[in-house]
Amino acid sequence: MRPGDRFERVESSGEPVVAGRWPRIGCDCADALAQVQPEDPVYFDDGRLAAKVTDAAMGARAECVMLNKGAHVVDAVRTLDDILRRMQLHRSKKRPLLRALRSWNRSSRRPAVDPDDHHVFVSMGCAAENLVQAARAHGLLAAPSFDATRERVHVALSPAAAQASPLFQAIASRQCTRGDYDGPPLAREDLALLQAAGTSGGARLWLLMTDRPAMEQALESIVQGHTAQPADPVFVSELKSWIRFNPGDAVHTRDGLFSLSSGNPSIPTWLGERAFGRFFTAQGESDQIARQPRSSAGVAVFVGAMADKAHWVEVGRAYERFALQATALGIRNAFLNQPVEVAAVRSPFAAALGLPGQRPDLVVRFGRGPTMPRSLRRPVDAVLV
Repeated sequence: MRPGDRFERVESSGEPVVAGRWPRIGCDCADALAQVQPEDPVYFDDGRLAAKVTDAAMGARAECVMLNKGAHVVDAVRTLDDILRRMQLHRSKKRPLLRALRSWNRSSRRPAVDPDDHHVFVSMGCAAENLVQAARAHGLLAAPSFDATRERVHVALSPAAAQASPLFQAIASRQCTRGDYDGPPLAREDLALLQAAGTSGGARLWLLMTDRPAMEQALESIVQGHTAQPADPVFVSELKSWIRFNPGDAVHTRDGLFSLSSGNPSIPTWLGERAFGRFFTAQGESDQIARQPRSSAGVAVFVGAMADKAHWVEVGRAYERFALQATALGIRNAFLNQPVEVAAVRSPFAAALGLPGQRPDLVVRFGRGPTMPRSLRRPVDAVLV
């Protein structure tokens, strides 16, 4: 319900009725809650019965909602008004809608590491692919498209047979695992599944390097990029601002890179900010940069059909399918993007891959190994526009 929409109390058959005609209201949350039927009633912190709140939200499908008489009818009307106002962009009658996500804002830009917002649009593609997989599991076919004018991804939904794929089931478990891997090669069947998942019309998994000479050649470019980045004070400042040095910081911001996720200790924020520049140096990180790729089963390189924002989104979708397929197979992955983030290294790296004049988009190592602590992220409600 929006301000100015009709909202009135009508008497019908002795029952008070709250009636309204709302052009755009809905509640995907109610759809999800309606599928949960616990044996015992569920209450919110303020004492409201969850099932009743769900019923109210599901009323977005109707032309009117009936409320029983009682001492709290005024409060009920206010609550219903609040629910319908909040949920009006989720559903139009029986047709589900998707509210826009505010995945980032301009203040979060990282011009040193990502001057053209390449990684931002890749991340949008990752989010779009998660949505595609989740929609299909809930009986909807999702068709993402990129709006170049507004630089947004739109997703059209249509009914389809529900199918919860292994990729959908892996969404909650997927992570970038920034630790050492176990080293053994992967089976051919697993590599074939990863190759298929990481390829689409607008992007492709260009190369799966599993032989050691090819991986060592890629490692040379990775080390070159890594050597250049710590020498850039703006890059170092950006990276430090993205580190969450302890659980308190991670919980407070629910973004960034949690120090434990990369195998570093948890320390007070004041100490981390003062010590970061001393410990983050090319020499100090060189052993880890060389060791981790060598502990991996292989390295994957993703390339878009064109170097523009629409295809960067497609690269993100391709990577996300790759990462979800890897997770479903018990395979870890992590980015090694130094050779594509440093412009001076990118072109020679592309030529070495047999891609002269093209832009490699992502470099990812993969293999089996232990999980690592997770970096926290904001809940969906916090990024809805």
